[in-house]
Parts: sequence; structure tokens; C-alpha cells
Amino acid sequence: MLTTTVAREYVHRAALSEVLMTGWNKLGRDVFTATAQWPRSHSFYMPEHGLHDPLLLCETIRQTSTLLAHVGYHIPLGHHLTWSRLQYVLAPEALRIAATPADIQLHVTCSDIRYSRSVPVTMSMHLEVSRDGDPFAMASVRFASHSPAVYKRLRAGRGEVGEVFATAPQPPEPVSRSTVGRLRKQDIVLAPTSDPQRWQLRVDTSHPVLFDHALDHVPGMLLLESVRQAAHAMEPGRATAVLPTSMDVSFNRYIEFDEPCWIEAEPVLTAAPSADARSTIRVNAVQKGFSAFHASAELADAAWV
Repeated sequence: MLTTTVAREYVHRAALSEVLMTGWNKLGRDVFTATAQWPRSHSFYMPEHGLHDPLLLCETIRQTSTLLAHVGYHIPLGHHLTWSRLQYVLAPEALRIAATPADIQLHVTCSDIRYSRSVPVTMSMHLEVSRDGDPFAMASVRFASHSPAVYKRLRAGRGEVGEVFATAPQPPEPVSRSTVGRLRKQDIVLAPTSDPQRWQLRVDTSHPVLFDHALDHVPGMLLLESVRQAAHAMEPGRATAVLPTSMDVSFNRYIEFDEPCWIEAEPVLTAAPSADARSTIRVNAVQKGFSAFHASAELADAAWV
């Protein structure tokens, strides 16, 4: 049987190479299945220690929610979809890279749907995720859908998307590659400050994956990457990769290009150290004095998986 990806427009991607989703099916009212494939290597979500990057799961969740919003609920392609909450937990052992790409199956149940003129404006999705039929992750996401007219009112005074994108300032110089475990300068999303647990968010709109197409605000996937890099930067001498095995994330406000955004991190202390070297951190993104994004994340050391 031949396999192809879904239309790139359904997952809000310009590059065909960035489309992970391969299909979908409706099982019943507000219940769906979807399928995806993870490549054995990726230009940004790079494998470490023979493991797929956990943030590939987050990108799969994003693409699944976008796909089903359009094909399952007929939200027009011109509408803007905005996350407000994301939660996931995964078993890192299931991330091992095999001799072939990873085939991912998702069972999706939609709930808490609010409609306006028969089109959903807010909804939640609960996802049970399997690899080759074996469950390994659970996730939930809540998001809103805004028509072009509503989005324009929400973004009043910001200008057209293309104009805002084209005039975004150049990013500051990044922290060192070893600090965040990244090989390429372009992939580093943190810039240093005088506080070892505080960084300026580095927004490089020329990045071919994080900014696959023009946007007028910082995308959620860049913020999730900042959590991973902040975790690594808190232990800059570590030699192995940090794997975010779970996250609980709130998106509170749009993060703009033209004002500095500060990433602040702190460890969550536990009564006893984990036997498998797991740790937990909290991360805030602060812009203009407001908490625009908040995340707590559990992290595993790739060497222990």
C-alpha cells in the first residue's frame, strides 16, 4: 500500500519535508485516529544517543490538532489557531531509533467544544499515542480558532503578518553551543544575561524549521525549545542530551518580535534524587512585565535511557 503525507496546508507548513502527518480517519462523533511518521534524522529535531527527539511528539501534536481542526471540523484554512494549554508525558525508552522511520498512531478525542456559527472557536483534544501499535505517550491540548477578522482585531495595531515578519529585529548573539547542547548557532534560542538562570529569548526569523512560514509572533514550538535549552543551560557542563519526558505548558499571551522576552528558569527540588537522574524545572517567559508563557518539565538524561 502506498503512503503519502497529508496536504501541507492542513498542518500549516510551507515545506513538504516538514509534514509529519500521513493520514486520518473519523471513528465517531468527536473521535478520530491519525497517523504520522518520524524520520530517522531531522535537521532541527536531531536524534541524540540513538533516540528520537521528544519535541517531535510536540510537533506531531501540533500538526494533529491543526489537521483535525480543518478536516474534522471544517475550520477554514485562513483561520488562526492558537494554543492555550499543552500537556504530555512519554516513555523515553520508546524513542529508540530503529532501522526504519517510526510509524506513529494517535487516537484523538475532542471535547469542551464551543461553536460560533457552526464553527468551533475553542476546543480540547486528548491524544493517546502509540508507536507500531505500542502505547508510549499521552497528551492534551487546548486551542482557539480565530477568523481573519477576529484575529485582526486581536492583533490591532501590529500590522499585517508579512510586514511584522519582515521587520523583525535581528537576534542577539547566542550562548555558546556547549551551554545548550546545540551544534549550530542558528538553532540556539537563548542569549546570555548576567544571571545564570535568566536569558533573552533569541528569535531568528530566518530559521527554516521554527519559521517555516511568515508569522507575526513567536511560535509555540520555539518556546518549547527554550524550555529544553534552559534545562541544559542550567548544567552547562553536561555531556549528554536532556530529554523533556513531560511538560505542562500554559500559553498566556502572544510574544512579540519587537520587545525583548526573558526566559527565567528554576529547578524544582525534590526530597530525594531520582535513581535515573531525572529532574524537574519551571520556566517562565516574561515580556513587558507579564508572564506570557509558563512551563514545568520533567527531564531525563539520555545516557540513562
